[in-house]
Amino acid sequence: MLIESKEPTSVADPWTLYLYAMKSPATKEKYLMRLGKFLDFLGLQGTLEDKARFFAERGKYDSVWAFNSILEFLQAEKERFNRKEITAGTIRNYVKSIKLFCHMADVSISWEKITRGLPRGRRYADDRAPTLEEIRKLCEYPDRRIKLLVYTMVSSGIRVGAWDYLHWGNIRPIEQDGKIVTARMLVYADEDDSYISYITPSAYRELAEWMKYREESGEIITDDSWIMRDLWDTQVKISKGLVTIPKQLTSIGVKRLMERAIWAQGLRKELEAGKKRHPFPTNHSLRKYFKTRCELAGMKPINIENLMGHSTGLSDSYYRPTENDLLQDYLKRIDALTIQKDETVLQEQVEDLKEKSKDNEYVVKAKLQEKDEQIQILMKKQEKFEQLIQTLIDSGQLKQSTH
Repeated sequence: MLIESKEPTSVADPWTLYLYAMKSPATKEKYLMRLGKFLDFLGLQGTLEDKARFFAERGKYDSVWAFNSILEFLQAEKERFNRKEITAGTIRNYVKSIKLFCHMADVSISWEKITRGLPRGRRYADDRAPTLEEIRKLCEYPDRRIKLLVYTMVSSGIRVGAWDYLHWGNIRPIEQDGKIVTARMLVYADEDDSYISYITPSAYRELAEWMKYREESGEIITDDSWIMRDLWDTQVKISKGLVTIPKQLTSIGVKRLMERAIWAQGLRKELEAGKKRHPFPTNHSLRKYFKTRCELAGMKPINIENLMGHSTGLSDSYYRPTENDLLQDYLKRIDALTIQKDETVLQEQVEDLKEKSKDNEYVVKAKLQEKDEQIQILMKKQEKFEQLIQTLIDSGQLKQSTH
């Protein structure tokens, strides 16, 4: 039996493969920007795609040229680092972008030699988490999506890239005694690195009100509806159709919305001379806020790592908290993660205080009544004793006993 020969299948385009390798739009934006700076350094002409394809094609048959090109670029970046213009982390981020492209384009590079000469970064970040007052100020920005964004990120610790995967069906409220005490969130659903986290009752209420508003405006809400979407002009009738055709707001859009809000609310200003960083990052600072508040509230460190989707290394083999373990530990820290207690929560707390006050009042009254009864008994005993003394005096027995 003869088998018909076929032309060999062509290798996939390296540029297409590079884009395919990046899941998150936010990651893609950063990687493309860094790769573009590297290719511009080489003096290549054309679009970013053209320059990338040229590097891939030449790099395959001239790996020495590719290696030297990367080395020269990183050496120039090291000089900037020595002048304190950039951080060591910035250089390593360039390496990640270039390395991924070379890997997808089958360009052979000795990365061990490349990375050996890179400067070491700090083991800690010199930025901070925003304060509670700063977060509340941020939530005052006049875009109805900002509060639910901030509340959700602060109380769950998710990365900004998680918004690319969050559907309404990924969030489910948890009730106890008829009250919503938290909501379970499946982060990166349907992905290999999915994990469970939780949000505060106030964060869930903001999300639920947002979805209700969209539904009342004409959008069909299902479990597959994206949590974040574009806005529409409710004052213009012709735009009404856009409500029923929601456009997802990706992590890039979320990041830009947060940046606009931070600048507009006066929480970010132009950097002073000599400074390279703002006091706190736009989105990652909320993740840092979550971690800090959980630590201060006494949550188990390994539970914090699990709720943030971090790998816990060797401890994965020895301690695997159940979902209920995480839930119970999280419920104890709700107050520490709540930004602004809404009227419903405050009213519930007032009612609880009233009930406690009534209980205390009943206890006090019972104690007073018990004291009154004891006093009455003592008074009656005293009265009987005095009567007995008087009887003895009248009979002369008390007088005789004294001689």
